[in-house]
Amino acid sequence: MIRLGTRASALATTQSGWVADRLREAHGVEVELVEISTEGDRSSAPLAQIGGTGVFVAAVREALLDGTVDLAVHSLKDLPTTPADGLTLAAVPQREDPRDVLIARDGLTLGELPRGARVGTGSPRRISQLNALGLGIEITGLRGNVDTRIRKVTSGDLDGIVLARAGLLRLGRADEATEILDPIQMLPAPGQGALACECRADDAATTALLAVLDDPDTRAAVTAERALLNTLEAGCSAPVGALADVVWGDDGDELWLRAVVGDLSGAPVIRRSAVGAPAEAAALGRRLAQEMLADGADQLMGSATPA
Repeated sequence: MIRLGTRASALATTQSGWVADRLREAHGVEVELVEISTEGDRSSAPLAQIGGTGVFVAAVREALLDGTVDLAVHSLKDLPTTPADGLTLAAVPQREDPRDVLIARDGLTLGELPRGARVGTGSPRRISQLNALGLGIEITGLRGNVDTRIRKVTSGDLDGIVLARAGLLRLGRADEATEILDPIQMLPAPGQGALACECRADDAATTALLAVLDDPDTRAAVTAERALLNTLEAGCSAPVGALADVVWGDDGDELWLRAVVGDLSGAPVIRRSAVGAPAEAAALGRRLAQEMLADGADQLMGSATPA
């Protein structure tokens, strides 16, 4: 029996259930989901106020380290970029669509929302990029699970909300999105759409079981995105967007990384891109981050703490 630690939300248990099913299919093992309450789940305050980075994973990691569970599944974008002592990122499965979506009243798109329309998001990254579009919308804070957020639109409290498409796809609710946001407008969070399967570093048996789930292209992409985030010294609640893709180039596979850093006002923003080899993903992320820091990214992020 393998005990899989997961947050208790519908999305988290769906994601963890997917991993459990793949392990059952591949190895014929029994897998039990063990639901764990995290600080991020218990608090309704903005993430920046309760610590931001790691609030959705710390309790799950503690259960892994103390032997309560054998492996843990996280949304990779919630995972701190600094490795945890005693743990290993054993698998990064193939990524789901990393883009953000809009769910708006009356089937509207961002461009169709009237000036002054109220759009909900608690993400400084999304706030910064929405304001940069200059649409004249009013952005209001938003937290909660997917159901809670969508009800803000269906009840008429908000005109629209922005959230990750990957979660809707996994929950079978993708059709509720009224617009898929092009990364040219809205770069996702580093690691968005990807899952992280962690186990204890000294647990060779579980590490071997998880190896079948690892996707090399997804791992290269998120490695570049997270190296950029780490070099910027920015947490998961910072106004940083990044997206890497493995594409076919003149000399074979290439890794294309795009990134944006902004402040909450939306002006100015720093956008940069770089290309490198998938095998050098971490170096690519660090190099692009250094270029953005040279352009003043640290000052922008320092001015972007939400109230």
